Amino acid sequence: RHTSMVINTNVAATRSANNLQASQSALSKSLARLSSGKKIIDPSDDAAGMAVAARMTAKVSRIDAAKSNLGNAMSFNQTQDGFLSKVGKALDRMSELSVLARDETKTDSDRTLYNNEFQELSSFVTATSSKDFNGVSLFSTNNLAVSTDGEGNSFTMNGINLGSSTYTTATGSDISTTTAAATALTSVKAAITQMASDRAAIGSYQSRINSVTEQLTVSKENLQAATSRIEDVDVAAESTEFARANILVQSGTAMLAQANQLPQSVLRLLN
Repeated sequence: RHTSMVINTNVAATRSANNLQASQSALSKSLARLSSGKKIIDPSDDAAGMAVAARMTAKVSRIDAAKSNLGNAMSFNQTQDGFLSKVGKALDRMSELSVLARDETKTDSDRTLYNNEFQELSSFVTATSSKDFNGVSLFSTNNLAVSTDGEGNSFTMNGINLGSSTYTTATGSDISTTTAAATALTSVKAAITQMASDRAAIGSYQSRINSVTEQLTVSKENLQAATSRIEDVDVAAESTEFARANILVQSGTAMLAQANQLPQSVLRLLN
């Protein structure tokens, strides 16, 4: 196309300046991406992608919170089971004492000595029923809801009640006579069966907590991978873009300097 020789309007310089500005903008954007590790610097880079990534990031935070809740539930269960294991040993000894007290070759004075230990162990079991975990009763009829995800869903752990009649009947017994010892043995055996059932329930809750925790870990990993594909910059590709923009800025600067010199050729005509 024909280009006139003019002084007032340097079209070549204007065009060079515009190209240089675009190259500088691309270089600045590339530097920001490489320094931050993010592909989306401004919302305008990918408005929809930014919104999706924001939702995914929030979901990951909720999953972390749910995993924290599950960890606390596991600690609660482990504390429960720790106490119940000691209660189990006490009940085992109480059943043993009940059998010893039934021995007809022993006197009531002997049975009184057995009964003293029996009552101390009964008091230990009763005292255990009032234990708590961070202010929450370990042994009551109250059920506990445990988070299973970051969306408010949960499963229920039924309360383990050491104050139930099965336990209190056993702890309220005595073995001061052979007849009382026989009754006590029946009650203590029932308490041992109940305790075994309670510990089995705790074990099942722990298994579920472990499974849910593993599931949340996988979900978090997948969400983070998806978020990374949206947000994170491909350093190799962006380094290439940076090099390209850097060269364009340098060459654009040089060409703008050349374009600014073009009007001086008009002076030769005037001279």
